Amino acid sequence: MRYGMVINLDKCIGCQTCAVVCKMHNSQPPGTWWNRAFTQGATYHQNAVGKDGEYKMEYLPVSCQMCDNAPCQKICPTGATYTDENGVVLVDYKRCIGCRACIAACPYGVRQFNWKDAKALKENEIGYEYGYPYDVKDEPKRLVYTLNRPSGVVEKCTFCTQYVAKGEQPACVQACPARARIFGDLDDPNSEVSRLVRKHQVYRLLEQYGTEPKVYYISSGKLKNIEEASE
Repeated sequence: MRYGMVINLDKCIGCQTCAVVCKMHNSQPPGTWWNRAFTQGATYHQNAVGKDGEYKMEYLPVSCQMCDNAPCQKICPTGATYTDENGVVLVDYKRCIGCRACIAACPYGVRQFNWKDAKALKENEIGYEYGYPYDVKDEPKRLVYTLNRPSGVVEKCTFCTQYVAKGEQPACVQACPARARIFGDLDDPNSEVSRLVRKHQVYRLLEQYGTEPKVYYISSGKLKNIEEASE
């Protein structure tokens, strides 16, 4: 099994719901975002992606690309970054020494350094909860990703492993109002993600680096300057 995701950019409305829901359900400290949605065609990204040279607003959600050939994993000196049996790239917080070599190695700029202590934030900052919607302290060890996250470690998208292990979809997939995100097993030819990859002309970010991402994008026209938009 290899979990992957397809994001249909023709459906994405740039509402940032995926980013906010991800932040809530994975209890990210203030200033930390595992999921972001960039706006192409805005004043700071003047990319002519429309017809006849006209500008068109197009949105690009970017999170961990769950690479099959992950540079972050290769460079990690302690083995804290690893790929589990389902092809999901994760971080063992007990092994992470906060050297941030993985942040430098990731070409997608999606890894975040946690300067905050989740437990302290829960006690001292109004409105901040970790372990939302519940504290998963009684769950198996591999699911405890939202609890006891110390400061001084690197974090990133986990494909909501705490939900997927229960047979549920990642929070961003469940919450997307445009149904632009599809999650499933890329190794299953009958899964929706596999059918979409076969049916459409899909793109992956920065394929020239050989990272073999498991996140695919559908767009009616190939994105221009996609490298700049993902930075």
